[in-house]
Formats: sequence, C-alpha cells, structure tokens
Amino acid sequence: QKVRPGDRLVLSGTLGDHGMAVMMARGDMAIDADIHSDTAPVHELVDLVLGAAPSTRWMRDPTRGGLGTICNELAQDSGLAVILDEASLPVLPMVQGACDMLGIDPLYVANEGKFVAVVPPDEAEAAVAALRGHPLGAAAVIVGEIVEQPEGVVALRTAFGGSRIVDMLVGDPLPRIC
Repeated sequence: QKVRPGDRLVLSGTLGDHGMAVMMARGDMAIDADIHSDTAPVHELVDLVLGAAPSTRWMRDPTRGGLGTICNELAQDSGLAVILDEASLPVLPMVQGACDMLGIDPLYVANEGKFVAVVPPDEAEAAVAALRGHPLGAAAVIVGEIVEQPEGVVALRTAFGGSRIVDMLVGDPLPRIC
C-alpha cells in the first residue's frame, strides 16, 4: 500500500546497538562499554505488526545507514516528508555515550534485529502494543510521522522544540565487517 501523510513510523526497538557493539568488540578503543549486538530474527515481530496493523504500508530494517538513511530513502521514494521526534528515539544510555565519544549520530548506526513499519495513524498504537508484548519488541515506539512537505526531506523535531534536517548518510561512519 502507498505511504500517506499522517502515517506513523513505528520502530521495533532501540537504535544503534549492533554498530556500537561491533565497535566496542574491536578492542582497539579505550572505551569500556557493555554494549551487546541486537542481532535477532524479526519474523515474529513482523507477524505481530501485520496482525495488529493490517494496513501496514511499508517496512524496512535499519541496517546499513541506520534509521536516518532508511527514512531518507522512504521520503525520496514516496515524494513525501518524514518528521522524526527526537524525544521518542530509543537509544540506550551506553550506546548514546559511545556515539557521543566517537562523534557519531545514532540515527546512522546499524541495527541487525530491528525494523521500521509505516502504519496508518489509527493502527499505530496497536502495532506498538503488539510489539511490546514480545521480549524483542519491549522498547518499540512511534518515532515519527509522514507529512506532505517538504517533499523528499527528513527532519528531526528536537527535544528543545527546534528542528534539523536529517541528510542522507554520506560515507560510512563505522567500518564494515560484513
């Protein structure tokens, strides 16, 4: 189904776990952080969302390029805009701390066991509730919405009431291992 203005973006869990776990496991950094990869199958979670939100319009995993990149692809492909809500973005404190020390935005860090679903607004809360009923979806949340303008743009509504553009990722902030 086609993505529409008013649709909500449901994220199945926390951001950046896998990418930061890989960086910490490399052992060449003097950062002692207990961060674990989120690598996990998502098929059960996908089934839960499709059951709770039968009009789900789009799904994607935020692996390469993270949430920021897939939202840009969604905005460009749909000709609509994506507005993310910074206060809603679930990032574990240890992951946020590692990102801050490395100068990396968690919006662009890979996840391996998460996905984003675009669902109609009247099905969004049901999708989140269904995800939260599963251990792998306990941190599920609505992170944004689809709007008409500005076409093809992703913006982040900041926790302080401002906004900033979330550009398409250029380069690769973390080395690839797979």
